[in-house]
Amino acid sequence: MASNTEKNQSHWNEAASTYNTKFSKTIQQIISEIQKRKDWIGVDWAEDISDTEDANTSTPKKTVRLLDYACGTGLVSRALAPYVTQCVGIDLTEGMVNEYNTSARNQGIPESEMQAFQGNLISPDDPSPSAFSGPEFFNFDIAVVGLGFHHFDNPALAAKRLAERLKKGGVLMIVDFLPHEHFQFVIRFAMFFARVFGHNAAKTVTHMGFSEEEVKKMFEEAGVGGDFGYLQVGKGKITFEEGQEKVERSVFFARGSKL
Repeated sequence: MASNTEKNQSHWNEAASTYNTKFSKTIQQIISEIQKRKDWIGVDWAEDISDTEDANTSTPKKTVRLLDYACGTGLVSRALAPYVTQCVGIDLTEGMVNEYNTSARNQGIPESEMQAFQGNLISPDDPSPSAFSGPEFFNFDIAVVGLGFHHFDNPALAAKRLAERLKKGGVLMIVDFLPHEHFQFVIRFAMFFARVFGHNAAKTVTHMGFSEEEVKKMFEEAGVGGDFGYLQVGKGKITFEEGQEKVERSVFFARGSKL
């Protein structure tokens, strides 16, 4: 594994058990923003069945499958679970995967509908990991990375690898930070994460944000440039806080469909 991948795996494995508690307000804020924009995302969701359909018929909901990559404790899956029939999470760290799966089981959600797996789809040395070669890890309707792109060594490679997992017309979506022009703010944000999660947290960040032009280029090169969209979310900022510590960052959503 690349050195930064190892740092990510080690650090977030240790931080997994307290992540939901430390960032509960932030998580809920982002979940709300995702759900408010489900129509903008551009997926034909499972819930969108004709209102005139007889509720007593045995017609099943259409299948809509989500790949939640770098899933962490399951922020994206929690946001989109009401609109899909299956959530598949993948994360580098055993701790995050355990938190994701424990939460799903505690809610009575079967593994066939929501389950996370430990692994890496974006290693430059392993383009086709055998653990994820089965058909159950392909042909997704939507793949999402929630606040993970800024941790990747090679975001463009990540976009390509995730695009390979989508069906034609499937949507790739990322939630991440806008670039910040003020260096002192970047330092303050890094110091906040260091105080909350320890000094190794800042070392897992490899990018300080992505402009619309950068994301559009990555998506086009990955073959998911169709119907491209990029927008800033929240009332200008998403708030990260822990106790008396608080910092705000501008967050964007980007989405594009597989051509």
